[in-house]
Order: sequence, then structure tokens, then C-alpha cells
Amino acid sequence: MTNISYVHGASAEPLIGSTIGAYFDAVCARHAGGEALVVSHQGARLSYAALRDEVDRLACGLIRLGLQSGDRVGIWSQNNLEWVLTQFATAKAGLVMVNINPAYRRAELEYALNKVGCRALILAPSFKASNYLEIISDLAPELARSTPGRLRSSRLPQLEMVIRLGEEVSAGMFNFDSLRTPASAAELEALQARGALLQFDDPINIQFTSGTTGAPKGATLSHHNILNNGYFIGEAMRLTSADRLCIPVPLYHCFGMVLGNLACLTHGAAMIFPGEGFDPLATLQTVEAERCTGLHGVPTMFISMLDHPEFARFDLSRLRTGIMAGSPCPVEVMKRVVAQMHMAEVTIAYGMTETSPVSFQSSTDDPLELRVSTVGRIQPHVEVKIVDSEGRIVPRGATGELLTRGYSVMLGYWGDEARTREAIDVAGWMHTGDLATLDAAGYCNIVGRLKDMVIRGGENVYPREIEEFLYRHPKVQDVQVVGVPDPKYGEELCACIIVRAGEKLSEQEVRDFCTGQIAHYKIPRYIRLVDSFPMTITGKIQKYLMRDQMKRELGLSEEKTA
Repeated sequence: MTNISYVHGASAEPLIGSTIGAYFDAVCARHAGGEALVVSHQGARLSYAALRDEVDRLACGLIRLGLQSGDRVGIWSQNNLEWVLTQFATAKAGLVMVNINPAYRRAELEYALNKVGCRALILAPSFKASNYLEIISDLAPELARSTPGRLRSSRLPQLEMVIRLGEEVSAGMFNFDSLRTPASAAELEALQARGALLQFDDPINIQFTSGTTGAPKGATLSHHNILNNGYFIGEAMRLTSADRLCIPVPLYHCFGMVLGNLACLTHGAAMIFPGEGFDPLATLQTVEAERCTGLHGVPTMFISMLDHPEFARFDLSRLRTGIMAGSPCPVEVMKRVVAQMHMAEVTIAYGMTETSPVSFQSSTDDPLELRVSTVGRIQPHVEVKIVDSEGRIVPRGATGELLTRGYSVMLGYWGDEARTREAIDVAGWMHTGDLATLDAAGYCNIVGRLKDMVIRGGENVYPREIEEFLYRHPKVQDVQVVGVPDPKYGEELCACIIVRAGEKLSEQEVRDFCTGQIAHYKIPRYIRLVDSFPMTITGKIQKYLMRDQMKRELGLSEEKTA
């Protein structure tokens, strides 16, 4: 049957049967003289040969501390050279790198470190308003009187080693640079011997999902998961060793470390980092100065660059590709990126942390109308089906929950068998919680989140459809639509709008714009003009916080009248 919502990425291109470390060594040898890494804000510039040398030094330094294959090593830092070195060094040493959100505070850090049993933690001194050294010292006051590497903390019982970035010395901590001293021939030989024992299905990375309810879950990913996903993402972008990819998205997230670093590594391309965190001006400056051919970002990042007052003065003509992902990509924003940023081959990617992360991606030669209205087609070696509330596959074009299966599905949630089984069923399907449709040609459209769908008086309303319509208004810079409680209809729509700089917009203008263009029940009852949206550090809109905020502002409750 071809009319059911099921697709599989049949491909003549085989999966990579290798660990990240072994693949890394081969790429560094093949592209030894090519530029591998540029970190603009640190003035760092490494060839692939130099990158391998630095990674090997760090891997040997970590082993020198007594870390064993399978030990968990947390990294709590903004984007920098040290983060990239840690990603590849832990992989070569068989250590499991645990990505800790730079926005985490004391309680979240304590939970993450204890949940996965981190034996070591690499951390920056601070980032933005967070003083990481103060937080870890408050959490583990025993550091002040500990010998480095011998921490015994009552609140962090499994943490033994804290490794800090920077030149200053902190009591009880190692300095990161002390681990980068030249390795002996014997140490390098031992590193290679350890690498030869690793298997590509071994866990290599733990990423905590942001979790809108309950404690964050540690999605556990293998070499096989993320190395292959990075490779096929790069293939969809047509990356080569001549490409230079600007990566302003966070490394702690799959967007930075897989869609960015591993897509580049697998193609011998250059990884270019414009700053510690996203800054529109620094990103534009880096794209021009480093002659970048690719640029990644979430929609809000692209909006910030396009609307920057100095945008027009930058030469972005070498750009051709990149990925817009992380949250639904507004059609109008996509069109501006193609037209004004020269990114004619920009692609859209869709996925989730638990699937390494990409399941669908558009091609560089897909017609623009498909690239701006869908998330592309299935990635190689991945299966997807769309099912109704009873688990039955729906016909093509019908809306249902998207399920995915294949090499990219995580090993599970670390130390949480029950939640793993809730997410991955007995047939191996990962339940994404996303509502989607598949057309006759296999292009996927993400309609929204299962939990975001608004049911107004028995009508299913998908906020994204209304958002896409409101983006057409010339005064609307950004918009998000959420459902709020209503005693008569169960739920009503609330549109939160950021108005373009220098423009004025009234609620009535918005309603007039909708009237006669979309069904009456899709016209938001409530319209709020806001300055910003609550979002994660990766740029994902936190709609549950928006809902709570709007409920408070509007004086609404979940109670319904009889």
C-alpha cells in the first residue's frame, strides 16, 4: 500500500560501522592540512592534523587521571575550543560525555550529575549571569579542602574530579590546560589500544531533554547514533572539504555537536564558532571574515540577523547552505533567508534529541515551496509512520503522531527503564509526541505538538497553522499561539505577537487581518503584544510557560462551568 503514512529511507549508501574515535583519526589523516576548527572569540585556528594532536593530548590527559572506559564526564560550558576538544577526546578515550545545559542552576546541576553518576566534571568559570565556580563550590563545599581528583562530597557522592577552564587556580580542581601537555609514546599507544576495544554501539553521549514536566531525562546516544546522523545530515547539505560552516548554536545541544561538528568532521569541512553564545552581530561578522559557506540557526536567530540594523553592510555572498531547525520554521522567514542571505541551498531539518537527532531533512535542490512548507523527506536508513490515537497508521495527508525507528533511536534514558519503555515501544518505534502529515511524495509537515493542539468547542486547532498565517502581516516580526482555558469552549486561542521595530499594531488590526481569511474559530480571541518569548538556550519556545503567563494575565483558570 502506498496510501498509508509510512516511509523508509532506503539507501545504497551504507551506514558507518565505526567508532567516532577511529573515524576521527581517518578524517584527520585524509585532510591533515585542511582547516578544521576556528574559534573566533578565542583566536584559535587548527588544521585537522593539529586538531588530532590536541585531541590526543587531552584524551591521554583524561586517562592519566584514572578515568576508565564507560565513565561519565560532564561538561558545563558555553561554546569554546575546550568544548570541541572534549567532545572528540572523550569519544577516543571511551568516556561518556554528559552535556549539561549552560542555563542550569544548582538544583539542576545536582540532579544531572547524580542521575548519571558523573565521575568528572569539566566546567567554565562562568557564563552570562551564572558563576559556575560559586555554584559547584556551594554544592560541594568539600572542594575547598580536597586534593584535586579526590573529592568526597556528601551531595555529589560519585563526583571525584572537577576540571576548570581558564588560567586561575581553584582549590580542589584540576586546570583543563594541565591535561593538554604532550603525551608520551606509551600513552599514545595505550590510547590507540583502548580505542581498538571500543564498539560502535557503546554509549558515548548523554543529553538531558529539557522536560516540560517532571525531571529531565538523560537521552543516551551511541557512536553509531550520532556519527551516522552527522554524516547523512552533511550529505543532505552536500558538504565537502571546501565548506566552512558557521555554528552559532549551542554545543551542549545536538544542533551544535551533531548537525554542526559531526556533519563537518565526516566531510572534512571547517567548524567555525563566532562566539560563546549567539550574538547576531558577531555571527554576521564571522560569516563575512571567515568566508563561511554555511550557517546554522533556529528561526529566532535568523530573524535577529535579518533585522539587525547593520545587516546590509555585510558580504554574505559566499553562503549557500545551512540548516534552520530547532523549532517550526516560519515560511516568511525562510524566504528572507534565501533571498537576503544568499542561502539558496538552505535546508530544513526535523528531529529530536532521542533520535540523534534528525529524521527528516529537505534537500538542497528541493523546490523552494517544499522547503518552506515541509521538513523534507525521510533520512537514509530511518523509518517513520504516522498513527492515530489508537496506534493505527493513518492515510497519507491525515494528521497523527509521528513515530520513528532505525539506527538513530537512542539506547534509552539513562537509569530509567520505565520512561524508556514509555517512549520506545516493543517494536522499536520512538513516540515523538509530534503531530505530522505525510504527502504522496513522502514530504513531511509538522503540524504541532500533541500536547500543543488546541481543542476549541470540539474543533482541533493547530497553533502552527495560525502562526504561519499571522507571519504574513507586514508588522509582525514573530508570533506564537497558545491555548488558554475557556468555560464555554474548553479552550480559546491566544496570539502573542512581537511587533517589528518602528511599527505600531493594534489588536483590532490583527483581527481584521484574519477575518475572511481563516475560519472564525481559528481567529485568536486574545491578542497580546509582547517584547519577547520565554525560550530555552537553544532557541526553542517554551509554550507551557507562555500558557501559564497568559492564564495569569488574563485571569483564567482550568475550571469549566457545567
